[in-house]
Amino acid sequence: MTVAVVLLATALVIVVALLAAAGAGKLARMDGATYPAALTRAAVTFAAAITLTATVASAFATLLT
Repeated sequence: MTVAVVLLATALVIVVALLAAAGAGKLARMDGATYPAALTRAAVTFAAAITLTATVASAFATLLT
């Protein structure tokens, strides 16, 4: 049961991070950025979402143990 919850939570985080990255890339292109610049902004957004999730999970793990 616990493994399934962890896998579902991980999948949800990755999907949300990908959606945020796609949105950031699209907004960058609409703002007039070049394709490499838009891809860079999307990658930074994806990495930030994953890092934020890891930080929050670490804080919760510290509080719950």
